[in-house]
Amino acid sequence: MRKTLFLLIAILGIGLGEVKAQDPQFSQFYAAPLYINPAFTGASGFTRLGINYRNQWPSLDASFVTFSFYADHYLEKYNSGVGFIVTTDREGVAGLQSTNVGLTYAYQLKVSDNLVFRPGIQANYFMRNANFSDLVFASQINPVTGFDPNLPGDPSVTGSNLNVNYLDLGVGGILYSRNLFLGASVQHLTEPNQSLLDGDSPLNQRVSIHGGYKIMLKEGALRRDLTYTRKERSITPIFQYKTQGEFSQLDAGFFLHLEPINLGLQYRGLPIKTFENFPNNEALIFSFGVTTSDFNFGYSYDYTLSELSNASGGAHEISISYLFQWGKPLRLPRDQWSIPCPKN
Repeated sequence: MRKTLFLLIAILGIGLGEVKAQDPQFSQFYAAPLYINPAFTGASGFTRLGINYRNQWPSLDASFVTFSFYADHYLEKYNSGVGFIVTTDREGVAGLQSTNVGLTYAYQLKVSDNLVFRPGIQANYFMRNANFSDLVFASQINPVTGFDPNLPGDPSVTGSNLNVNYLDLGVGGILYSRNLFLGASVQHLTEPNQSLLDGDSPLNQRVSIHGGYKIMLKEGALRRDLTYTRKERSITPIFQYKTQGEFSQLDAGFFLHLEPINLGLQYRGLPIKTFENFPNNEALIFSFGVTTSDFNFGYSYDYTLSELSNASGGAHEISISYLFQWGKPLRLPRDQWSIPCPKN
């Protein structure tokens, strides 16, 4: 029944031509740095490659699959970070697909001995398309025999592969110390028209406010290297509030880092706000990860709390990143430190 309902919603939404679309989201937002804020570009202090994969509601035909690849590099001579990101998102039964290619830049400004500010900017090129040939329209339903492929569908979209391309801009900034970080970003500053059917469907601005505070615990055992330092033990409460059009969401939780293991628990929702009389309780997010000096791996599962229930299959997410230092030790100088985000 739920599958049927989602198929109907998808078909009706496409037929209206004015769907209020939302950007894809990552539960491991801290592991998708260039996606949530261009100010994270080059923040590792090294060359960094990363991927993020999310499969939401895999048990339904109306599932959402998102893949993102990013790369960035810190230019120490210019106190700058440069990078690019490619994100693809496939939505629902109609095969609505969006691909975004973005170029990012951030500048690192040391405000004081214990405070750094990084502004960033992102230029995007979006390509959206859909294949409607597999959809079933009301005009193709025979009251007696059911679906009849010989009956005509909607002439404006039947057999069509519709597409639209547009440019977009985003900005952001991060203020951080050795233990605290606080950032904000705004994507889709121009609110481009993304309609596939010559309608008016502006892509609303996406605003994200995110932050956290790392609390150091008792140090662990000595690392097996020549640094004579001990393994990190820390707990980091984090949050992300995001809003886009009529929708808003809060992710809040904490991460326990017992080097090299990382464990996390988050809640996604905004109980004080309802949407069409439904309470805004979406998911509990359980995370597990492993990190080394140059490699991070993370897996998370969203356990659905909403009316959709966990029959949707929740959401599975994987993140991987790797740092390169081109022959030098993967350790920042003592007078430099990276943003204290939780490990993957």
